[in-house]
Amino acid sequence: MRVLRWLGLLSAMFVSGGYVAVSDAASASSIPEKSRMWMTVGEHRFAITLADNAAAGAFARLLPLTIEMSDLNRNEKHASLPEAMPANASKPGTIHSGDLMLYGADTLVVFYSTFDSAYAYTRLGRVDDIADLVQALGRGDVRVMFSKD
Repeated sequence: MRVLRWLGLLSAMFVSGGYVAVSDAASASSIPEKSRMWMTVGEHRFAITLADNAAAGAFARLLPLTIEMSDLNRNEKHASLPEAMPANASKPGTIHSGDLMLYGADTLVVFYSTFDSAYAYTRLGRVDDIADLVQALGRGDVRVMFSKD
């Protein structure tokens, strides 16, 4: 039985690109703390499940981090990181609202719209609940705090 649960978890991680999305509070409690972080924009706080890769680990070691993020193309916020991350970029094809990605080795990107893209990114994680993401990020520049708790 335990083997079947483990295989199910591995299958879910493979299908979702290396991270497991959280759908409710019960599931949230089963995610290891090291794979969870928070993004705060004004009064809005979003849980993020980190990808299981070297870039996500390196990004987590930068936390806490507060940065000014600029809008680009009315679908993303981006900012330069204080140091380069170990990138392993691939072309996801479709970008989803809530994706947290690395462009190049040192540009952090939070997407708030779903669209097709030919660009290559390294996946860092995903916002668990995107319900207020567009409202929180709004138009123009925003100050965003990323933290472990």
